[in-house]
Amino acid sequence: MGVLYLCATPIGNLEDITLRCLRILGEVDIIAAEDTRRTIKLLNHYSINKPLMSYHEHNKKAKGEEIIVLLSQGKDIALVSDAGMPCISDPGEDLVIQCIEKGIKIVPIPGASASITAISISGFDTERFAFEGFLPRKGKEREERLNEIAKEKRTIILYEAPHRLLKTLKDLKIYLGNRNISVSRELTKKFEETINTNIIEAIKEFEQRDIKGEFVLVIEGKLSDEDDLDGAWRNLSIEEHIKFLMDSGFSKKESIEEVARLRRIPKREVYKISIDI
Repeated sequence: MGVLYLCATPIGNLEDITLRCLRILGEVDIIAAEDTRRTIKLLNHYSINKPLMSYHEHNKKAKGEEIIVLLSQGKDIALVSDAGMPCISDPGEDLVIQCIEKGIKIVPIPGASASITAISISGFDTERFAFEGFLPRKGKEREERLNEIAKEKRTIILYEAPHRLLKTLKDLKIYLGNRNISVSRELTKKFEETINTNIIEAIKEFEQRDIKGEFVLVIEGKLSDEDDLDGAWRNLSIEEHIKFLMDSGFSKKESIEEVARLRRIPKREVYKISIDI
């Protein structure tokens, strides 16, 4: 029996690949790639010359059977996706199940991950989080998933394509309210960017942009019932929020600091709005 290696490839910057992964890619008999055109660029960059075969969402049944035959004949095969770890919001899960059923050895070669990279710079709780990948595109399945996410108390991670970003942000506002959110795009690439804000401000920001790049959304989990302020400040303007806290017994200075903290916006922005109060 051969060995199936699950190889994590860079999510952007070609330097984000492990020495072990480069060795394995150079040693296996065949590399199965989600998109051979993208993988050949990585292999050429590191002067690796190996036979390539395609394995993606639309041919996984036929190609999966072919890969199992090759593994059964003693061929070692590396599976790579376009970016990151195979099987994580990428093809590979079905092939892994087939290998387990056939008793074929599977070896993970870990590396770059967009979800872990994004949550590490989000400022949210990283001890417990829920990875949701891509939301269903539409219909009842999407509504059900959003309703589930709305109740999630752990930090939530979503992936999204540029052409669906605004729709997803607006749906999050409807189902989750105006929660704090960290929006990362083009991670590890030249135009890498992370915006820490709230959902309403994120919508305003991206309505003014020509949206490009792959996105990772990291959203704060639902606060406990005792601390959940959805019925209080989340639907208030910043000025109304300041007044709400002052009416609750906070000093003006304390109110400004608390509004800035909760909304994850610079204190100076809150201060400018508070001048006339």
